[in-house]
Amino acid sequence: MVSTMNKERWSKDIEEDLILLIKDWLRQTGRTQSELCQSLNLPSARMPTLIESLKKDFNYGGIPKIANQLCEVEKLWTNGEGGETKKNCDINSSGQLDLLDEICEDLSKINFDK
Repeated sequence: MVSTMNKERWSKDIEEDLILLIKDWLRQTGRTQSELCQSLNLPSARMPTLIESLKKDFNYGGIPKIANQLCEVEKLWTNGEGGETKKNCDINSSGQLDLLDEICEDLSKINFDK
């Protein structure tokens, strides 16, 4: 299924929203940016490297592609791969996947071509 999401362009607003999402997600899961970058096999743990990687995903499949990437990381972490969490959190991982789905749905309603 090819959606209209693929036609949207990367914007500063998308970038800022993703940074906020990622920071909150990492805080909620007790993970670090370094762990996320490692799970994505990125050469650096710096935010610009992470954003560049997500921007490439966006260019190949829009927000759904990014959400899929982050869900795959969540799945790895939930299955105990990718290192131990820094703190013990009782977080419903399916709730976080639902949150990513909600964000994707919300973003699909926004007209970025303004």
